[in-house]
Amino acid sequence: MIISEALFVQSAATTAGSNWRPDPARLGAGILTGIGFLGAGTILRQPDAIRGVTTAASLWFVTVLGLAFGSGQFALGAIGVAVALVTLFILPRFEKHIPSDWYSTLSITTRLDAISADDLKKRIEADGAVVKSIHLVCDLENQQQTLICDVKLKKSQEIGLSKKVVGDLRQYPGVLKVQWT
Repeated sequence: MIISEALFVQSAATTAGSNWRPDPARLGAGILTGIGFLGAGTILRQPDAIRGVTTAASLWFVTVLGLAFGSGQFALGAIGVAVALVTLFILPRFEKHIPSDWYSTLSITTRLDAISADDLKKRIEADGAVVKSIHLVCDLENQQQTLICDVKLKKSQEIGLSKKVVGDLRQYPGVLKVQWT
């Protein structure tokens, strides 16, 4: 920002009578765009989680703080540092008290005529989970079907609810295999 402002002052003085108007914000905008691109590279998607979002946000925010301090906005920069410290060190302590959703995959292998997708959905939702989607795989040679359910539940319910659903489904006639992941 200091370089951007210095270039602005120098160019404004040399082109006092012309129509050219330099823009000191362009350098800062370019820096933020570049850091945003680098931050996006730190975000990694894995099958069960997304990692690096805090790192990406921190990179971008530190860049904004650098631009604030570089342009002489020390009070604004200090407020930004305080907000960053509260966000990174104090808010995570409260995060565990916020109910969050948990996603699991339930796979049930049955005989072909044992249970329909609608009946399965009703049984799972009666236990307290929400079925987001059901995928059906039929093995005609072995006369079996596999129903794969994407299930949403509260994180605090994961262990108890998974045991309950698996226990209920094991007792259902025609069920050959139940797997909760």
